[in-house]
Amino acid sequence: MPNLEEKQKIVDSIKQKIEGSKGIVLADYRGLTVSQVTGLRVELRNAGIEYRVLKNTMVRRAANEVGLEGLDEFLEGPTALAFSPDPVAPAKILMEYSKKNKNLKIKAGVVEGKVVGPEKVKDLADLPSREVLLSKVLAGMQAPLQGMVNVLQAPIRQFGYALEEVRKLKEAQA
Repeated sequence: MPNLEEKQKIVDSIKQKIEGSKGIVLADYRGLTVSQVTGLRVELRNAGIEYRVLKNTMVRRAANEVGLEGLDEFLEGPTALAFSPDPVAPAKILMEYSKKNKNLKIKAGVVEGKVVGPEKVKDLADLPSREVLLSKVLAGMQAPLQGMVNVLQAPIRQFGYALEEVRKLKEAQA
């Protein structure tokens, strides 16, 4: 049984993970086989996400110490937490995995310091990736510029057409 000092070290470690993460997803992993959990861990690790099974009392204490409210109701039964610097990545991976393995249940999430329910985690998972969103923003920014270039080129293009018609007329007259 860990003594009070060891428990405080664990709580401090969890606090650091909470404070250093923009996205945290809490999941109930009951019913998953060891190989399924190992596969999930590998997938999360490859995405730069830390996946840990932690005691609810320790997570509760750490959350209270960092001022994270609303997490207590989700800290019942076995709980695994996925910590990530990306607010969307853990939600995407865990939701995708829960579709393939019905035993993995999403309990809640923490996004940018706010606790959200499982339905909001699903909404997060449905968002396009950061790269896709950035490309859409860039395309949106380029469209007006492309339109302006076309508008500015129109008089030059029309002048070129007029010159070509004049050349044809002169050629026909000669």
